[in-house]
Amino acid sequence: MNILFIMYDQLRFDYLSCAGHPHLHTPNFDRVAAMGVRFSNAYVQSPVCGGSRMCFYTGRYASSHGAQWNGFPLRVGEQTLGDHLRREGMDCWLIGKTHMKADAEGMARLGLSADSMIGARQAECGFDAWVRDDGLWGYGPDGFYDEKRSPYNEYLKSKGYESENPWADFANSGVEGDEIASGWIFRNADKAANIREEDSETPWLTTKTIEFTEQEHARPWLAHVSFIKPHWPYIVPAPYHDMYGANHVPAAVRHDVEREDAHPVFDAYQGNKIAQAFQRDEVRQKVIPAYMGLIKQCDDQLGRLLDHLEATDQLSSTMIVLTSDHGDYLGDHWLGEKDLFHEPSVKVPMIIYDPRAQADASRGSTCDALVESIDLAATFVEAAGGKVPDHIIEGRSLMPWLRGETPNWREYAISEFDYSATPQAMKLGLEPRDARLFMVFDGRFKLMHAEGGFRPMLFDLDEDPEEFHDLAKGDAHEAEIDRLYAHLAEWGRRMSQRVTRSDDDIRAMRGRSMRRGILPFLVDGTEVDEELLSKYRGKAKQRYTPQ
Repeated sequence: MNILFIMYDQLRFDYLSCAGHPHLHTPNFDRVAAMGVRFSNAYVQSPVCGGSRMCFYTGRYASSHGAQWNGFPLRVGEQTLGDHLRREGMDCWLIGKTHMKADAEGMARLGLSADSMIGARQAECGFDAWVRDDGLWGYGPDGFYDEKRSPYNEYLKSKGYESENPWADFANSGVEGDEIASGWIFRNADKAANIREEDSETPWLTTKTIEFTEQEHARPWLAHVSFIKPHWPYIVPAPYHDMYGANHVPAAVRHDVEREDAHPVFDAYQGNKIAQAFQRDEVRQKVIPAYMGLIKQCDDQLGRLLDHLEATDQLSSTMIVLTSDHGDYLGDHWLGEKDLFHEPSVKVPMIIYDPRAQADASRGSTCDALVESIDLAATFVEAAGGKVPDHIIEGRSLMPWLRGETPNWREYAISEFDYSATPQAMKLGLEPRDARLFMVFDGRFKLMHAEGGFRPMLFDLDEDPEEFHDLAKGDAHEAEIDRLYAHLAEWGRRMSQRVTRSDDDIRAMRGRSMRRGILPFLVDGTEVDEELLSKYRGKAKQRYTPQ
């Protein structure tokens, strides 16, 4: 069996028709959900691109792997999906984005060349790269934001888009009069991107994926297909640019009470540039229809890929996973972007189709269990026929749910956010090590802990599903706060760094040294089996006497 691990960047959990969106029809996401299981309570372990993706790729919490922010390198030696799956006879390929930053210093220290197989895999987060394109090809007076080669830009140039940076000038810009109308500017979000739809980012990567599936492969494979959209810039080509309008934009999920005595970190984020933009109705009325158009295009291209798999008789032998690295506030809670732990940011879609007969019992079902993004790494290892190395991978396999079973499951989900590199940390006057947030959510109560001496935040999602009322402002819920802090402390005591010895290894080690003659602390030898003393018994070979 092969695995298509498909990730959409910044796709909210509730912007799919199978998740109940009132206007956005996504028949191909729904098609996969009807064939498999939709996990309705899936949470990322860090609500920011780089940190979240490293959790997906390692199966480990952000504080375990350490790459908690965009551009923080994943340390050399951290095991990833490629390491785990290749041991099970499965290759591991990348098609699209990772946000991986190589540990160049660590590679140099160990003498790993980036053009060697091992070095290349270290630099590509453990994947073999079919095509890598991280998608944000911004450029300004000081040059390009991302200095790597852009395969997508090269493709556009080959198609006749004449520009130093056609990603910016065509794929992510419209036209106003005879001027470029950049997608970086929200007022342009209702314009059609100045590009043929089939040449835009999502169709291009879908074509690359189809080309990959058409190749002969010597071994089963996992292909991580990682789309940049619907991540900003919020602009989409025709016909998707005007499929939705202001009448399809929901009222922002926000309340004035959220701004009263707001938690200092929450207050700092409500005051940042992106939040202030999304607090304006005219911004939401232009951006959200474009965001919906981008998702509709993603759905259509998913349909194109599914149809190809079906036509080539691969659908019945390919596991398909659909998910996102985080959500998008879109003005909810007075915020834009992601970063904090409200549902629009930290909760993601997750749909899994397993073609094998063992999954027949769960087809078309919805699972409400608390799922973490790191569970996918464990799921892939088990799907490949391996035993999950749970001293390394901290997630839990979802295969029992896919088989229609009800396993003993976690009581709470965890997420972390290191915002030490942000203007908000500077505004709050925090040292980098204190600019860290933690979420613990038990399915009803959600606690946010902030380092740096701040009070927590607490929400009761049964009574307040919109997460308006921060119960930690008063003292009526101290018992719940204490209980959730106990969960956080339990999680903090997890065995996260003993990655070179499994529990099975340790059990096998017990007593081994005694059988190899290490027998300290014996009083008269009766404490151990006589066999263990056999090498130390018998007549003396010689007798030496003092001179």
